[in-house]
Amino acid sequence: MIAPIVHTVVEVRAAVSRARSMGLSVAFVPTMGALHEGHAALVRAAVRPASFVVVSVFVNPKQFGPNEDFAKYPRTLEADQALCSAAGANLIFAPNANEMYPDGSVTFVDIAKLGDGLCGASRPGHFRGVCTVVLKLFNIVQADVAHFGAKDWQQATIIRRMVRDLDVPIRIAVEPTVREADGLALSSRNRYLNAEERAAAPGPYRALLEIRDRAAGQNAPALEADLRERLSAIPGARVDYARIVDAATLEPIAIVDRPAVAAVAVFLGTTRLIDNILLGP
Repeated sequence: MIAPIVHTVVEVRAAVSRARSMGLSVAFVPTMGALHEGHAALVRAAVRPASFVVVSVFVNPKQFGPNEDFAKYPRTLEADQALCSAAGANLIFAPNANEMYPDGSVTFVDIAKLGDGLCGASRPGHFRGVCTVVLKLFNIVQADVAHFGAKDWQQATIIRRMVRDLDVPIRIAVEPTVREADGLALSSRNRYLNAEERAAAPGPYRALLEIRDRAAGQNAPALEADLRERLSAIPGARVDYARIVDAATLEPIAIVDRPAVAAVAVFLGTTRLIDNILLGP
């Protein structure tokens, strides 16, 4: 069955209301479109007996900086519809910017501290935009559970905290990162890579694997320095950050003596790739 596309808040709420009247629970997968197998895995994880799965497709202008790729971010709604339908989605919500941010909208959701480091340090305002649109989508769809990918560890951590702090009645499920055969984490931005950059793109994950196997009990700043050195050796790479932080609080740690995450961001050409791996004692 082809998942229908709706474009307005009224339509998606009506569809969800009908599903609930039939005794179905509601699962939600928020996306910016240009979907790939990683998104399909999120949809498949959301599909359960007696569930109604909603996927949103919205390129959110509020989370892009002035020199980022909002204008060229790929919009592939027809292909997205086919992928969502094959994965088992029941409905696609594809609003435009005016539907999500009516004239006069002045309210934002900000999150202190958790959004300051890692991607937040080099993308000021990014997580303010993410939290604002995600909370709006949660309020619009009113799902029981929302599925996010572990590749965006900081984002998933921030969304979990926002839901807790603001008493949003939704469960957050974080699904494993989906990778190409060579280890590259799937991302809509991978399509920007030229052949040379694509050949180098698995390098960050390999560097993460190399430090994971010896991280337990080790000095975190020393591991960060090693990780940065390995990333810098990738042909054409420019390192944005290489950090080891507490997996729950995203705070820097001195020793890997608790669940931690090693997170990296690397530019290959103009394409910014992020990845992470869990560490622990």
